[in-house]
Amino acid sequence: MTPKNGIAHDFEAECAAGGDAPRLAAAVALLEIGDQAGLLAPIESGDEFTAGSLAAAAGLPEVSVAGYLEALESADIIQPVGAGSFRAADDFDVIQHQAGFISWTMNANRPFIDNAREFLTDLDRGSGIDLRDGRKVAVSSAWMGSKAFYPAILSTMVEMKPALAVDLGAGTCRLLIEVLQNVPGVRAVGLDMDPYACREAERCADRAGVGDRLDVVERSIQSVADDPAMLAGADVIHAGYVFHDMFPTEADIAHKVLENCREALRDNGLMAITEIVPYLRNERERRFSAIVTYYHRQFMKRRPLTEEEWIGKLRAAGFSSVRAVELAFPTGRLFLATK
Repeated sequence: MTPKNGIAHDFEAECAAGGDAPRLAAAVALLEIGDQAGLLAPIESGDEFTAGSLAAAAGLPEVSVAGYLEALESADIIQPVGAGSFRAADDFDVIQHQAGFISWTMNANRPFIDNAREFLTDLDRGSGIDLRDGRKVAVSSAWMGSKAFYPAILSTMVEMKPALAVDLGAGTCRLLIEVLQNVPGVRAVGLDMDPYACREAERCADRAGVGDRLDVVERSIQSVADDPAMLAGADVIHAGYVFHDMFPTEADIAHKVLENCREALRDNGLMAITEIVPYLRNERERRFSAIVTYYHRQFMKRRPLTEEEWIGKLRAAGFSSVRAVELAFPTGRLFLATK
């Protein structure tokens, strides 16, 4: 193809080189704006909405919300269903899931990027984990996890039909809420140290109609080493991406938490740990695994355990059978250990 200026180029090749990056970048920005403005929850529900209903729910001027919805509709993230009414696009969940990877990598961990030189210069500097916005971490992790690591543990827990399910580091309790919705009569306990996450979990559970069966406990996973009472009699205990924060400095506490979990479980109960493993080199996982591992080692001063190390830790805590399941989440593994 030769344009008027005489410079030849291959338009299709140039577009192919960009791939999905422009589309994903736009989706991330639009979804993060909606999240920060308090506009996403009604859209995520799948119900119909209008600019007026969203504006009323978020406490924003209707004209501002209308402009935001125009952008979402133009981007094919929402679709019109009538005069002034909209609904999330059929693939909204996929769009949000994909956006989560960029949101977590670039925005939830933005302090590491912005302060890279300081971290790389001061070799004795401690963990920068507290520089991050806990809410951004929780939201982007939930977006990623919706299709990458929630499905595996959700199906495992639902198939068990537990009477009591526990999630350590539960965040907004999305996993437990879905278990409660799918297993009649089950009770659940969600433990998390972040106040925002705990309050949001309670609100989400009430909106889902399962708040009466969910106890939200604002405590750290480390506290289980001294007081595991809330775990007693559990059929399944899950810990999602929280144990790695305890290595290397709190390895002894982590071991005690694992032992207490085993003791608290009913006979034949299940301990399920969703975790990252470092620097995987297969084609599917290697790039995302690289940044996840680097963030944790360089900026958070954490030491993610290998698959073999995790299996050894669980066996050392007294679990009789341990296996690892590869997840759709690049660098993620689900470790299943029975009492």
